[in-house]
Amino acid sequence: MAMTEAEVSGNKMKVKKVKFIITRQDEPESKSYIEEFELDYRPGMNVISALMEIQRNPVNGKGQTTAPVCWESNCLEEVCGACSMVINGKPRQACAALVDQLEQPIRLEPMRTFPVVRDLMIDRTRMFNALKKVKAWIPIDGTYDLGPGPRMAEKKRQWAYELSKCMTCGVCLEACPNVNEKTNFMGPAAISQVRLFNAHPTGEMNAEERLDALMEDGGIEGCGNSQNCVVACPKGIPLTTSIAEMNKATTKHMFKRWLGV
Repeated sequence: MAMTEAEVSGNKMKVKKVKFIITRQDEPESKSYIEEFELDYRPGMNVISALMEIQRNPVNGKGQTTAPVCWESNCLEEVCGACSMVINGKPRQACAALVDQLEQPIRLEPMRTFPVVRDLMIDRTRMFNALKKVKAWIPIDGTYDLGPGPRMAEKKRQWAYELSKCMTCGVCLEACPNVNEKTNFMGPAAISQVRLFNAHPTGEMNAEERLDALMEDGGIEGCGNSQNCVVACPKGIPLTTSIAEMNKATTKHMFKRWLGV
């Protein structure tokens, strides 16, 4: 049945609005500022779809046309880690943050553990450098076919798989009070990756190099055991268990070096 003009007008007035308060920054060295946006609510909205709506129509809460908000995203299914930001005071993935489950108004901020590039975009170089430092990869000798690698025991494979879920999103570093501009602590992600690659049948050949890296300045001694990381991790990775295991491994490694074993 067709609606009358009055009914259409009445329905328009009932459209639910969603308010966003976004911390913006035009350049890496410029000061941050707050800008508000108001959008029409749609069922199933997440933070990314809201940012896309603002990008299509960058008009702020005052009705002024402004520059589109900048952010990063890729997979949109909580796998790549690119869309990490602080949402209502909590570091998390924007693609998995559903508007229906968030308190209004929704506040979006960049993760301050990392340098801000623009708006919600950050530079995760600190995290990637830590992964390079601990050699978080499996080295392969040559490019030719080496055949199947050695098998991993099933019990070990099960917990190693949990560690492999890390998507280098940086949320654990943002949640950690020991990772900040005054320290060079590498953070829980890199420490957990040492445990993962040292458990690999091929990766364990470089185990001592990784343990040496953890014992250097900025390594595992920087952990204050706040346990914020394991609570914040969107993949539920047992980061504190990894840190405890690497504490034991580096202690054993240190005594072996002293004894010349």
